Amino acid sequence: MNSITEANRRVELECTNCHTRIPLDRSLTGCPSCGENLLEAVYDFDRMDIPGWVEQVKRRRPNLWRYREVLPVQDAANIVSLGEGGTPLVKSHALAASLGLKHLYIKDERQQPTSSFKDRQATVAISALREMGVDELVVASTGNVAISYAAYCARAGIKLWAFFPSLTPGDKMRESALYGAEVIKITGTYDQTKELAARFAHTKGIFLDRGIKSVAAIEAMKTMAYEIAEDLGEELTGGQRWVAPDWFLQSVSGGMGPIGVAKGFREMMRFGLVDRMPKLGMVQSAGCAPMVEAFKRGQRIATPIENPQTIITTLATGNPGRAYEILYDYVQQHGGHFTAASDEDAFTATLILARTDGISVEPATAVTFAGLITMVRERAIKPDDVVVVNCSGHTMTVEKHILGDQWQHSVDLSSQAKIPALPEEGLLSALEQVESQIRRIVVIEDNVDAARLIRRILQARGSYDVHLAHDGASGIRLIREVLPDMVVTDLMMPDVDGFAVIDTMKADKTMSRIPIVVVTAKDLTAKEKARLSGQIEMLLQKGSFIDEEFIESLVNKLP
Repeated sequence: MNSITEANRRVELECTNCHTRIPLDRSLTGCPSCGENLLEAVYDFDRMDIPGWVEQVKRRRPNLWRYREVLPVQDAANIVSLGEGGTPLVKSHALAASLGLKHLYIKDERQQPTSSFKDRQATVAISALREMGVDELVVASTGNVAISYAAYCARAGIKLWAFFPSLTPGDKMRESALYGAEVIKITGTYDQTKELAARFAHTKGIFLDRGIKSVAAIEAMKTMAYEIAEDLGEELTGGQRWVAPDWFLQSVSGGMGPIGVAKGFREMMRFGLVDRMPKLGMVQSAGCAPMVEAFKRGQRIATPIENPQTIITTLATGNPGRAYEILYDYVQQHGGHFTAASDEDAFTATLILARTDGISVEPATAVTFAGLITMVRERAIKPDDVVVVNCSGHTMTVEKHILGDQWQHSVDLSSQAKIPALPEEGLLSALEQVESQIRRIVVIEDNVDAARLIRRILQARGSYDVHLAHDGASGIRLIREVLPDMVVTDLMMPDVDGFAVIDTMKADKTMSRIPIVVVTAKDLTAKEKARLSGQIEMLLQKGSFIDEEFIESLVNKLP
């Protein structure tokens, strides 16, 4: 058996369309036979000692390059790294509870060097280009790719020309410039920006990222699959084996991420490290969803969208090309789904995730979570499924668009400014300014995570004093103690259930007029519905309280 390093020296590229094999060098512009830009690296896996390699991987530092034998850089001296990879797999509690999911995990790619999963692509691309001797590069980007490339090019001493469509947030363009990139802003769509960048590169004789983009993206993104399988193995089997999830979800524009993740699991299947391929969940912005529309029609080829109607520029690729065909074929073979979410749903999901699981995500990731919610409600994803969501980047640079202007409470003490010490009555007056706006709500829910989620969402929406009880008996005591403006209760609880809570409240004059909202996962019988009739303000299914519409309805029910 030859060593793993010797096996890695034999790297070729294969066209995903006609399967022509070509070498990896700086003349790369696409497949010479058919012109296809989607190329995959091919390794001589038959020469690899897989058990020995796995043992080596375990002993290495937890970063992307611990899998270097299955990456397209032959000399480790050419690796350009900022410590990317090895990001945590975070288990969701509150959001998972609200959706009824037992195994929801978030692959936290915000913790990359430039706060985006595109650092994986950048480290592989810039390392490969350095090995080829490239010293100047052109890239078209909606933000994250250019930022990542700019950082890694700065480290490698490669000059970068970064072309952006005009809708890209200015902060992202400025960050690219900070790393030394030449920034060119184009008034046009992302597809038009890519075309102009290609013309510029051709005219100036500069290497265009398109030649290495698919190779780097696919090979780099597959390392997420390796990390997920390792981490799920630790989580679910105590490290006895590697485990593939039932679902991997990601928002898609060009589609390279899921294609890369699929390749990673395909390699691990070949190695015998996992025993199944995950279903892929692809989510697009509703204003630019050519893949989703084609999938709904049962078409293998997507019809391009000329004028994307989304402000989430990172998802504004109108023509997915061959990538959709590859993903469509994967779904037909291994399972999966395409769905869309509106920009508004994405921004709502951003707030939900930040205020439930403490994770602040970029709009492209929020689109994924909005899609997750839809797929759970449509029962495409089952309660027992192991689900991994790619948290592709951080909210930074776009949070002001999500929060708006009304994100803080102000108390004006300027009239007290000349008083050496704030008198007690002034302090009490200031406190009353805050307290007079607060209304009390009691939430009775035996699922602790779900109860906390309701409290967080309500408190994030306004000045509400939310008290929690985790069973009916303590809920009744709490209601008597605080006399809230509203009660939100589950029905199915041990001992004293929600029905008993409602009966007790209606029989007591001090509590009988307090509005009651029931949130339940149970499909109620006709008799149970009749029992609630006239007793409650609203009846909602669990999971619905993460909707903006629910919060509006709930707030409107407050006296």
